[in-house]
Amino acid sequence: MIETPHLILRPHTLEDYEGMTAMFGDPDFFRLSGISPQSREEVWHRLLRYTGHWTVFGWGLFAIIDKTSGQFIGETGLADFHRGLGDTFDPFPEAAWALMPSVQGKGYALEAVTAAHAWFDANRPQRTVCIIDPINKPSQKVAAALGYVAFGDTIYKGHKVTMYERSTRLA
Repeated sequence: MIETPHLILRPHTLEDYEGMTAMFGDPDFFRLSGISPQSREEVWHRLLRYTGHWTVFGWGLFAIIDKTSGQFIGETGLADFHRGLGDTFDPFPEAAWALMPSVQGKGYALEAVTAAHAWFDANRPQRTVCIIDPINKPSQKVAAALGYVAFGDTIYKGHKVTMYERSTRLA
């Protein structure tokens, strides 16, 4: 578990399912990606994939919990999604972050992503990657703040995305 000034980050539990269903089922959540909302079944598979990351790799995505309300508000961390984007992308841990529309724009994404990356860097420093839709300017700002730089464009599930990379060096 990781604590920040406003948030708690912890591996997902089954109790996160309803919060995840609300987030991934909200059309407003997908306004910056061109992807359609997900069914309860798709979210259930997502939740099980997330818990599996921690079992198999010892790292994965964290649920983001608001310290004040105790509510699930999003997720962040690094994962192995096997997206099929090639040798410059797939072999590396992929950063991800997603917050409910109701809490976006409050600085929580950067707070959470920074904490998750600090944890990952302390335990497994290495090159990490992420993909961001070109219209998603808020995520591009978060990526830039963490040191991610664009290295190419590709198509993922019929949508253009930009691939980013970040290198971590041991001091």
